[in-house]
Amino acid sequence: MTWRIALNFEDGVTRFIEARAGETIADASYRVGVNIPLDCRDGACGACKCRVEAGAYESGAYIDDALSGEEAQAGFALACQATPKSPMAVSILSSSAACKTKQQDWETKLISVERLSETSISFTVEKPAGLSFLPGQYVNVGVPGTEQTRAYSFSSAPSDDRLSFLVRNVPGGLMSGWLSDTATAGAPMRLSGPCGAFYLRDLSRPALFLAGGTGLAPFLSMLGELKAKGTQAPVRLIYGVTNDEDLVSLNALERYAGEIANFSYATCVASSVSDHERKGYVTDHITPEDLNGGDVDIYLCGPSAMVEAVRGWLAEKGVSPAAFHYEKFIPGVPAPASKAA
Repeated sequence: MTWRIALNFEDGVTRFIEARAGETIADASYRVGVNIPLDCRDGACGACKCRVEAGAYESGAYIDDALSGEEAQAGFALACQATPKSPMAVSILSSSAACKTKQQDWETKLISVERLSETSISFTVEKPAGLSFLPGQYVNVGVPGTEQTRAYSFSSAPSDDRLSFLVRNVPGGLMSGWLSDTATAGAPMRLSGPCGAFYLRDLSRPALFLAGGTGLAPFLSMLGELKAKGTQAPVRLIYGVTNDEDLVSLNALERYAGEIANFSYATCVASSVSDHERKGYVTDHITPEDLNGGDVDIYLCGPSAMVEAVRGWLAEKGVSPAAFHYEKFIPGVPAPASKAA
């Protein structure tokens, strides 16, 4: 029996390793050459302290000076003592370079490109053998014919046999221009990753997903994961766009609403001339029930202005969610910024 462990480093790089039966996180890491922080190996110094974001484990033996009861209750563990009992996602409190590992590179081929609307494009590539990711993460995609890359969140689930991405069609955009005008099936492409701290954690309370524009992509990946594994926690998605034509993947959302027992969603359009039944921003459609008195995990992905607006709205309402994970993006830049609070 082995368990797959996702080690997520401070610089956003994620490395997947396999832990053997009875093997600690630290032992599994060092066996494959990933040198996570470590000193005593006896649960006495606390140098290997990490945060478990998802999965089950036995915490092992340690002293309070190395890991306090409050830290353990908050999800921290000692890598030299913690033994996985399921697949896990673990935040390592160090950079990938300091741990002598790095972002992985992958070669793949384009399968198809689909024009979803005037403003959105979806593309699908072959899934390279060995590539794993957490639902919500992204990769850096090389723009064919150039040395430049663009960061795109997976819209496919980790268990899917192909990789899909949702891209805003930016006028004059390097990648969107190639996808629209030049791309052909079978074209070679390169990926680097996976990356990012914006990914689905274990859900032990209601979750509120807030998506703006093509920020819907990571939520499609998360919903695919929830469909595969199920959840007892209620999940609500509010998906907002600027104009009616920006609304895409509604068939997928409707399908997930029928397949995931505790999932519901709503869409809204900001434009005042929209014909949509719900106008305004996502914050105009968040209800007290969605916030659950603050006992809620909020996941937010969208343009920078939207992310800042939602953060300001929560502060104005005096709401401090139990967990707040967000990722903001600017079209045409190499990588989004992922945060958790």
